[in-house]
Amino acid sequence: KSLIQGAIVPLGEQPRGNWYGSILKSLSKYYDFNFSTPWVKLEHKVKQVLLNGTGKEKFKMEYTSNRWEGTYSGGWEGAIPNLMRRYKQTKSQGIRQWIEQFMSMRPCSSCGGTRLRKETLSVSINGKNIGEVSSMPILTLSNFFNNLILTEMQKSIAEQILKEVQQRLSFLVNVGLSYLTLDRSATTLSGGEAQRIRLATQIGSQLMGVLYILDEPSIGLHPRDNNKLLKTLKALRDIGNSILVVEHDQETIEAADYVLDIGPGAGKYGGEITFSGKPKDLQKTENSLTAQYLTGKRKIKIPLKRRVGNKKALTIQGARGNNLKNIDVKFPLGTLISVTGVSGSGKSSLVNSTLYPLLAKELNRSRAYPLRYDSFEGSQFLDKIVDIDQKPIGRTPRSNPATYTGLFTFIRDLFSKLPEAKIRGYKPGRFSFNVKGGRCESCEGDGIIKIEMNFLPDVYVTCEICLGKRYNRETLEIKYKGKSIAEILDMPVSEALIFFESIPSIRKKLETLNDVGLSYIHL
Repeated sequence: KSLIQGAIVPLGEQPRGNWYGSILKSLSKYYDFNFSTPWVKLEHKVKQVLLNGTGKEKFKMEYTSNRWEGTYSGGWEGAIPNLMRRYKQTKSQGIRQWIEQFMSMRPCSSCGGTRLRKETLSVSINGKNIGEVSSMPILTLSNFFNNLILTEMQKSIAEQILKEVQQRLSFLVNVGLSYLTLDRSATTLSGGEAQRIRLATQIGSQLMGVLYILDEPSIGLHPRDNNKLLKTLKALRDIGNSILVVEHDQETIEAADYVLDIGPGAGKYGGEITFSGKPKDLQKTENSLTAQYLTGKRKIKIPLKRRVGNKKALTIQGARGNNLKNIDVKFPLGTLISVTGVSGSGKSSLVNSTLYPLLAKELNRSRAYPLRYDSFEGSQFLDKIVDIDQKPIGRTPRSNPATYTGLFTFIRDLFSKLPEAKIRGYKPGRFSFNVKGGRCESCEGDGIIKIEMNFLPDVYVTCEICLGKRYNRETLEIKYKGKSIAEILDMPVSEALIFFESIPSIRKKLETLNDVGLSYIHL
């Protein structure tokens, strides 16, 4: 890209009729460069000036606006110093977030990421300071404390401390977290890892008479680590506690003392207790889907044939981020690829932190930063990359499956074409709860109103004007097959499929939701 195409993203397409545009025009005359020249062909000195500024050097600049024009002597701050200054000076969270997309995290050059002063780091035990100890994997750390070389006097002083340290480390090992380091940032932990750390903390507290509730703690766990988790849960039970686990995992169900099975289906087909009792008796229950899979009456079929793919592949050479050991990997395209291994073996480092940022950078032009690698090939075989994670699908309370999947666009178009809507002059925007006109202005299309309780958590109540329907009375008067747009949004996918059977564009979107097992969710 050239400057005129927006090669420096924070500055946008330049030159424009603004302050920066005027300065850059003067710069181009002074350093003799063209705005249409691709960035890669600009001289190194010009690139450095554009990014980092002219320093103390000043030159004549011309400025023209609607209010005045003239010349003055000055310098160019530089795109990077400009962002740094604005980031430090602004109090606007929106501007800070915008600038942060051009920033990346790096270890501090003074402390190396240990967060401590050199005086603190100069204190060591067996040649290791507290920063080095914190960066060890938990299993390695446990061995380190087991093999400490201490004098008799030091042993007597440290005996109780070492006992507590080893006990807490053993709790983390027992829940399958032996690969974590103590200095790992909490924001980088998966949901399952965070849950198991809380679990290990509770075991260490040795409380009794407590009810612990765990929501699918086995998610993402290798069978080896699943056994460790179950042993930990049983240990927590054995010291006098009750453990309530929401799970689909077969081993967890079979290890339970008592099972509650809810079903038989999802959404309006669920909500009943299909079984309660001992696990061995669950398999005898005929109307339980869980029982049918446990007995093998139903099962996920193993395909008889495997796809060979399209003979193209993505290849990463020398991947060595985190605990990856300089590996070469080939991902065959046109196939379903499973990346497996025990917890902490490097799956996420390879896929989420190396492969995805590489492709996002090349295909989506995102500012992603992959872990270390030598070379990468194969991106030319793909159009784009999509990362599907478990983050909330919407940024506002108004987001729902209909808006996220694009289905709502077709529904709004349908309502705008109804005879009554045409008579009233309603456009598709009238049926959006994000736009003024058709939405309820009392709740601004949320259907709920947030009441701030100062020092208490906020309380959400149903809007008294629209009663949670999000639209005003006039919009709700427009109906398709006797249903208003609010009533349609309240339909589950399975019901909406029948309702919109004659409209291919809407039915196709609904079938996609139905095919991924979401027939019960409301639009």
